[in-house]
Amino acid sequence: MTSTLPARAVIREVGLRDGLQAIARTLPTAHKMDWLRAAHAAGLREIEVGSFVPARYLLQLADTAELVAFGRTLPGLSVSVLVPNLRGAEAAIAAGADLMVLPLSASHAHSLANLRKTPDEVVVEAARIRAARDAAGSKTLLEGGVGTAFGCTLQGEVQPAEVLRLMQALLDAGCDRVSLADTVGYADPAAVARLFEQARAIAGDKLWCGHFHDTRGLGLANVYAALQTGVTRFDACLAGIGGCPHAPGASGNVTTEDLAYLLRSMGIDTGVDIDALLALRERMAGWLQGETLHGTLWRAGLPRTLQGMNSDAIKK
Repeated sequence: MTSTLPARAVIREVGLRDGLQAIARTLPTAHKMDWLRAAHAAGLREIEVGSFVPARYLLQLADTAELVAFGRTLPGLSVSVLVPNLRGAEAAIAAGADLMVLPLSASHAHSLANLRKTPDEVVVEAARIRAARDAAGSKTLLEGGVGTAFGCTLQGEVQPAEVLRLMQALLDAGCDRVSLADTVGYADPAAVARLFEQARAIAGDKLWCGHFHDTRGLGLANVYAALQTGVTRFDACLAGIGGCPHAPGASGNVTTEDLAYLLRSMGIDTGVDIDALLALRERMAGWLQGETLHGTLWRAGLPRTLQGMNSDAIKK
């Protein structure tokens, strides 16, 4: 485990996909574009804008191609999407997404419920996606995201050895990057430290991101544990909305604004304007009236020791 924390970390906002997929109402595209524009203005430079899945399954994400096109007009923004299969990947490539994330569940039961494929069948799909990407001459990166890495509400225990086997298989299939996700909020800091250390020994710099849920209140503690292993990129969702529709009880992504505060308070630069994030959260609360929102910073506000401190003015 590294003895020092990184000087910089990246927050990848996933609310437009992972957040909205768990909400029954469909947010108008204009509001999504406002969200995307404001998140970019707040300093977020990696945003997952949707998923290329059939509209009959997730009508909330039917405008993903429009959001990719809009996101590409924002300077310096890396636009990512989730793709469940080759057809979705072909749509992502055609749209010009910078990154496509292929989810693979280490839980056999969750994999069948979520993608109707076994984990090893998803690995085969990853190889097909890589081949199609290369044949198209596309620069879209492919990330293999290993979900339910710390357990599953459907299956129960998931063996770390199986998680690592599947992660290696995704790399062998041609994924440019891999990430680990606590899809159902079962992880604890000790388990995170063990698994991410083992994963880094296999994947090195290709271990790209940590995705944690705050379902049981340990999301930020798990982020800290992963930081200590050298991970410097984390998924998060404004107001902590979201969760997998096929994982009962898997509510509550790590909250973007709380994560930004955690990192800033430890002197880790993210380039994010937290006041702007809180203002965006307030607007989003208006768009999603009646929905359960999460997080704590919006209630308490920044402490006086950090008020008015721009991200690039952090004193190490």
